[in-house]
Amino acid sequence: MADDPIKNNADDDNSNLEKAPSNWTTGDEAMTGAQASYLQTLCEEAGETFDENLSKAEASRRIDELQDKTGRGE
Repeated sequence: MADDPIKNNADDDNSNLEKAPSNWTTGDEAMTGAQASYLQTLCEEAGETFDENLSKAEASRRIDELQDKTGRGE
């Protein structure tokens, strides 16, 4: 039902569920503990160096890169 106004509104609401890290208001803060833990795991699997000084936004981008490299992002 393409003309269903409820469905169309729901689609509009979902368009803002995932923001680019560069648009995060807290992106400059230090990465979270969960990000650090997962990133460290990905770095070990990919044979990459873990950088504990990344911001939230930088960590998110690095996680995306390493998920692609390790196949975990599929």
